[in-house]
Amino acid sequence: MEQRDPSIRHLLDSLGDRAAVVPPVLGFTGAPGTGKSTLVDSLVGVLRGRGERVAVLAVDPNSPYSGGAILGDRIRMQRHALDPGVYIRSMGARGHLGGLSVASREAIRLLGAFGFDRVILETVGVGQSELEIAAIADTTVVVLTPGLGDGVQMIKAGIMEIADVFAVNKADLPGAQKTVQEIRSMLHLGPRLAWRPPIVTTVAARGEGTEDLLDAVRRHREQMQASGEARRRAEARLKDEAADLVGEWASAEARRLLDSEPELAARLLADGMPYAAAEEILVRQTARLVPEAARTDP
Repeated sequence: MEQRDPSIRHLLDSLGDRAAVVPPVLGFTGAPGTGKSTLVDSLVGVLRGRGERVAVLAVDPNSPYSGGAILGDRIRMQRHALDPGVYIRSMGARGHLGGLSVASREAIRLLGAFGFDRVILETVGVGQSELEIAAIADTTVVVLTPGLGDGVQMIKAGIMEIADVFAVNKADLPGAQKTVQEIRSMLHLGPRLAWRPPIVTTVAARGEGTEDLLDAVRRHREQMQASGEARRRAEARLKDEAADLVGEWASAEARRLLDSEPELAARLLADGMPYAAAEEILVRQTARLVPEAARTDP
């Protein structure tokens, strides 16, 4: 999937209705160093204790030189490595600015088709490019810690606005209650919404607060279903997925034309501007998709 193999479409089609039922997705985002992976590891332990099959997709940044990823999140979850009810996959972001691998949506569909009850999606943790997670996750948890100056940075990034639940991790450190008060003050300054994001304190390294966090996630899901927001979000996700696929396929075809047709590339270089070449490529792509009869005037 990460290599964008065209056969993934045939695989998903062969699964039929199984691939159409998407499991609940719990997203985690936040600045590096907040302990997201440790918190996810703790949550997986609680969910397994409840009998749920859990999949974790941890998206890591890629090297701009080799294309490789550190994939450290998988290393921090080794205690679940031999559990057949847990699947952990590190995925390289491959330069995708949303903080998520472009293959994340397809991976979630496959995991649901193979019987996983819940998918936990953890983003890169680069701070200001992770807003896409709100378009994929049913519930988005923003993780902060005391003493890292997260508050101002999160406001600048807009991440505060996508939180369905706040987790103040490492709450045993000095300044934890101050961080909670800062978040609460920011929420009071914002618009009054049907759902006000709760603030949960956790110490992931000791498993403290994870039950409370899952309870907050459950309450959010119930609220979304009761209000109809869950259905609206599901429809929006399908539209986004379709639009992203169109963009991906169109971009691949555009690059093929530019690489295979010297005259088109020569005109592009002569103009020094991309617009005319882009318009020509778009016209060609449209002509291929629209039947001749539909383009002929009556």
